[in-house]
Order: sequence, then C-alpha cells, then structure tokens
Amino acid sequence: MGVKKLRPITPGQRFRVAPTFEEITASKPEKSLLAPKSRNGGRNSKGRMTVRNVGGGHKKRYRVIDFKRQKDGVPAVVKSIEYDPNRTARIALLYYADGAKTYIIAPEGLKVGQNVQSGDNIAPELGNALPLANIPLGTIVHNIELKPGKGAAMARSAGSYAQLMAREGKYATLKLPSGETRMVLVTCKATIGSVSNADHMNVRLGKAGRGRWKGKRPRVRGVAMNPVDHPMGGGEGKSSGGHPRSRNGVYAKGYKTRKVKKYSDRFIVSKRKSK
Repeated sequence: MGVKKLRPITPGQRFRVAPTFEEITASKPEKSLLAPKSRNGGRNSKGRMTVRNVGGGHKKRYRVIDFKRQKDGVPAVVKSIEYDPNRTARIALLYYADGAKTYIIAPEGLKVGQNVQSGDNIAPELGNALPLANIPLGTIVHNIELKPGKGAAMARSAGSYAQLMAREGKYATLKLPSGETRMVLVTCKATIGSVSNADHMNVRLGKAGRGRWKGKRPRVRGVAMNPVDHPMGGGEGKSSGGHPRSRNGVYAKGYKTRKVKKYSDRFIVSKRKSK
C-alpha cells in the first residue's frame, strides 16, 4: 500500500494525496458475504436530526467480517485482497478447506494464495489467529479480543497493532501505539501481524465534494453562530469565542471526559502518553 501525489490539472487534485490500491486483487466482492446497509442521515425514528453533519454519500453494502475466527484447525487459503468502503483497512477473502468462505481484516504483507489458520496449537505466523497464551512474547498482533469468544474489539483499523510484552497468571500485557499498557486475558484470541493500509493516515481528500461522497455534510464553526445556537457564538466582528467547548457546553482542550470509575481502569497498567 502506498500513496500518490497527483498532477494539479484541476483545483481538486492540487492538494489531493490518493491511495494507490496496488494490493487490491479483486474488483467485485463475494455476493454471499454482503449485507444491506441503510442510511438514516442522522435522523432518529421520529425523523428528527439527532446527529449533525451527516447525510448523503454513496450507497454501500456491508461486507460481513469474521472477527471471531472460530473455525479452529481448518486451513484456509487467501483468495483475494479487496477494498472495503466501510473501514480503513483492506479485507481478505478466505476459502476454507470445508467449503466455507469468510472475510477477515487483511494484515500487512498478506498475499493471495497464502494459507492461514486459527486454533490453539498452530504456528504464530502472519494471519494466523491463536490465544495470547500461545503467542511468543514480543510478537506484533492485531484483532485482539477483550472477552474470550466475543470477537476482536481492539487494533482493527488501518495500521493498528499491539505488542505482546508479558504474561503473568491468567493475564497478558499488551503495549499499544498510544503508549498505553493494558492487561488482557490469555484465553483471548489475537491475529499475528499489523493491520494493512498503514498509509491511510497520509491520504488527503483534496476537495469538499469527496467528503460529501463519504456522507459528510458541512460543519459550521461555533464562533460563526449566534448566541442562541452555540456557547461560543455571538459578538461583534471576530471578538466572540471564549474557552473552547461543545454545543452542549462541555469544555474541550484538556477537560477530562473519561469516567472516574470506568470498569476497564483495573486492566490498565500505565495510561497513554498525554500531550
């Protein structure tokens, strides 16, 4: 995966940085793994807007992803690497030996024709899913479960990963890119490798219309509103503003919003680096 800078033959291309899609091997998805995906434009069941700046966008169909990897001991071959409009990472189509087909999040470096497996007693190789108890220390992993059998919940977006640092008792210690170190049960599964499409962070849309294709509507700044619409609105000229806060008055720029007694605090060994 890489990115390319386009020649500025139109104003929209002048600042655009686009993905190359060189790793994509199939242009059409597997029909049996598609599901409908409806849009609500940010409206609830009464038709009232509950989420702002959402609406429009290109029609999508959901690709059903196997986050549980429960077909233990059944080998699978990678049939294709595909684009998924619903996520930042690439996805891989697997053909299992028993005839089943599934999509998984494609790890960086996974190739068509490669064999992958899941289970307790398999080799810790790229794309294989196995419990943290059986993964060597220092290994880079992604698609990490937080509850055994519930499915991957952590390190699923483009370029994400975690490093297995230690094991003690029934818990394994993982270090995340944010700097946070946390404990996860050793019976939870994880997949070897890091998530594909790491260059996604370097992509620039180039024009507002490309954002509209993604379903993003214009966002009005709070300082440009009237006092009745936003706490930072009003004032003559550009004298309005004040301390940055949300539309509901919740302070930004340093105000802690994490719950003081959050249930997962006891699993966090050291918190992420603060700016």
